[in-house]
Amino acid sequence: MSLVLILLAVIAFIVIATSKFKLHPFLTLILASFMAAFAYGLPSADIAKTITSGFGGILGYIGLVIVLGTIIGTILEKSGAAITMADVVIKVLGKRFPTLTMSIIGYIVSIPVFCDSGFVILNSLKQSMANRMKVSSVSMSVALATGLYATHTFVPPTPGPIAAAGNLGLESNLGLVIFVGVFVAAIAALAGTLWANRFANVQPDGEGAEELQNQTEDYEKLKQTYGKLPSPTRAFAPIFVPILLICFGSIANFPSAPLGNGVLFDVLAFLGQPVNALMIGLFLSLSLLKSSDKVKEFSERISQGLVVAAPILLITGAGGAFGAVLKATEIGAFLGTSLSALGIGIFMPFIVAAALKSAQGSSTVALVATSALVAPMLGDIGLANDMGRVLTVMAIGAGAMTVSHANDSFFWVVTQFSRMSVKQAYKAQTMATLVQGLTAMTVVYILSLVLL
Repeated sequence: MSLVLILLAVIAFIVIATSKFKLHPFLTLILASFMAAFAYGLPSADIAKTITSGFGGILGYIGLVIVLGTIIGTILEKSGAAITMADVVIKVLGKRFPTLTMSIIGYIVSIPVFCDSGFVILNSLKQSMANRMKVSSVSMSVALATGLYATHTFVPPTPGPIAAAGNLGLESNLGLVIFVGVFVAAIAALAGTLWANRFANVQPDGEGAEELQNQTEDYEKLKQTYGKLPSPTRAFAPIFVPILLICFGSIANFPSAPLGNGVLFDVLAFLGQPVNALMIGLFLSLSLLKSSDKVKEFSERISQGLVVAAPILLITGAGGAFGAVLKATEIGAFLGTSLSALGIGIFMPFIVAAALKSAQGSSTVALVATSALVAPMLGDIGLANDMGRVLTVMAIGAGAMTVSHANDSFFWVVTQFSRMSVKQAYKAQTMATLVQGLTAMTVVYILSLVLL
């Protein structure tokens, strides 16, 4: 029992330090690693080695993938490719189902672009569509936000799901994570859209709400600031080509060898490795550079991407350190045996992630910390095979979106740009993320019954 109490105390420290005292998650997780190491009685001579090897180990597997994915996302964001993606979706779907269209736009854009940035980029499009189609701005905002949020928490190469997959030993099998993540994220996005439709006749009641009715032309002005927008092929290729390559690589590596063992297998197995696939995506993104000095612009985009990636890398490495300490103790086997007896299995990662997300606000931190925490016990709760690990990533992702409220930066982006009051945002946006998380976890549970 003392093993559990120590773990609960360490988790409480992580929650309180990040939420109440606003300590950076990187430092919090490193301190938690030392606390757990001393409390569990690890030999003092091994503590630093365990922490540093855990930190370096996870980044060795997944660090370059996070960096390359972030740089590609930055280029797509700055070049106007996200606007092109949105225009393509509107052209394909038409304007008959505005909230569904808005959700699908968010769903696609948030694979390469962070949900916060995606909402800011697409806000004027959302408002322009709401005004032209006489649809509530609140329902359109929630549809966009929940579409963005779905792929943000489930689909690589978004850093959170990548880090969770790395912590759970899936760094060479991201294709399977993408396969399942795309499906679970689609159900979560649909649940968010259905919730958004509840506000079809509700207008925003926050400060400056009346100004929204005059923003029909803002989207056209936004498009003009990007100059000539990239073609759909150039906009979609840097992200969807790597995803397809990763998926084909996973198929090639299936035990049944569906693609044989010849040249085709060798080529796809090489190109399907995440680092190789994303390098190809990075080269494809070069066509989006617009300035006359493309080398200088490319260097600037790399620098901007590294600024975004740096805190994610540090948090991911710290999560790996925390996980390495827990793996070196007996807590994994003890909890695994106890949870197996209780029969909650796949729900445990969801509960832990939801508690961390709701307490400290960051989905990425919830994904990293929870995956590091549960990794040592997967074998004991029957989730040690590849599909079990993938479904664990999905369960953690479902928890990491439950719920977004006042301690989450995304909540404030949605609230402020949509001109909703805090009270209205809790009813619309926060409840939408709760519905999304519970729906996604239900889907994951059903998949676990079928696939495990």
